[in-house]
Amino acid sequence: MLKLLCPDVYLESIYDLDLEKLKKNGIKGIITDLDNTLISWGDNTIYPSLDQWFEKLKKEGFKICIVSNNSPDRVSTFAEKFNIPAVSGAAKPRRKPFRRALEELEIKPEEAAVLGDQVFTDVLGGNRLGLFTILVIPVSPREFIGTRVVRQME
Repeated sequence: MLKLLCPDVYLESIYDLDLEKLKKNGIKGIITDLDNTLISWGDNTIYPSLDQWFEKLKKEGFKICIVSNNSPDRVSTFAEKFNIPAVSGAAKPRRKPFRRALEELEIKPEEAAVLGDQVFTDVLGGNRLGLFTILVIPVSPREFIGTRVVRQME
């Protein structure tokens, strides 16, 4: 059980992601969380650095899908802006949203990396399917009350 809670990689930020290393390991798609992984919880601003990061991933040939427990309205704002698929109301760490993301990206589990800021949702959910998991430090201390409770257990 403990192994399911351990990420394969731990990074300060999404911007520290080594895309060449991912490619060498056969990763073709990135399943990413939204809140406190890409942007602060509740923030709808699309910062130039995030826009450039998405462009870099696409230029390098990575497929990307957002998987978030947040509402369809919030998640679709970002998915539409970056022209990528998304799964909202995901109820992570359930396997179903990650399987749906794999289908959307048309990749196998061994070709996917999960990127997120929470052990009990992103890492556990990805590890339950045998996906490569990457844990990042939350971009902001501001977060949903339920997340604060879970994070104390982490």
